Amino acid sequence: MSNLKEKVTIVTGASSGIGAATAKRLAEKGARVVLAGRNEGRLAKIVEEITRSGGIASHHVADATDFESTKMLVAFARRTYGPVDILVNNAGLMLFSYWKDVAVGDWNKMIDTNLRGYLHAIAAVLPSMLERRSGRILNMSSIAGVHVGEAAGVYGATKFFIRGITESLRKEVGVGNGIQISMISPGVIDTGWADKVEDETGRKIAGELNKQGIPPLSVADAVIYALDQPPEITINDIVVHPTRQDW
Repeated sequence: MSNLKEKVTIVTGASSGIGAATAKRLAEKGARVVLAGRNEGRLAKIVEEITRSGGIASHHVADATDFESTKMLVAFARRTYGPVDILVNNAGLMLFSYWKDVAVGDWNKMIDTNLRGYLHAIAAVLPSMLERRSGRILNMSSIAGVHVGEAAGVYGATKFFIRGITESLRKEVGVGNGIQISMISPGVIDTGWADKVEDETGRKIAGELNKQGIPPLSVADAVIYALDQPPEITINDIVVHPTRQDW
């Protein structure tokens, strides 16, 4: 039997890409999944696909950059299925630009989503997990949190941040509290992220990188492996690297 069966699970950034693929895989494993994001139409469509296939899922529109919105998401999950067992912290932005472009707008968007968004979600689920001495938090990082690529200085810095907080969580609340803390660090993913880059030069770089992208389902499978472990086992970090990528 899967260790994910009937586990109440929130997936942030679930309207597309890794989040959508992960939500589908979790539902296949029997988890009760709450898909979170800002695009209600996409979320509803994915929930329909999951439920049509026999899975259990709901969606809730939430803005990861707003703590009150995130708390409302967790409250929705609790009302709908029960206390949150698993958080997949996935909402993120990857926007490319060179330092000389001084793309402050893009920098702030990544800081708001990739830093504050992750902290908001952790803060919203952690007290209940500590009280129950049970739970799983998986943070989606990136290979950029290990090796910073061209025109990705600020993005890479946000992913180093995620690596840092994950290690701290593992040491401070994972050990001795029954909470499993994991991280997945993928390479470039084949999603529509490149289209969101506003800086013209950055968009060209992003488009070239995206040609070598990993399918989101491959990352979702890594997420399932990390989460579908017995309570006494924690998978610390998985790097999902595209074979053709040259870092």
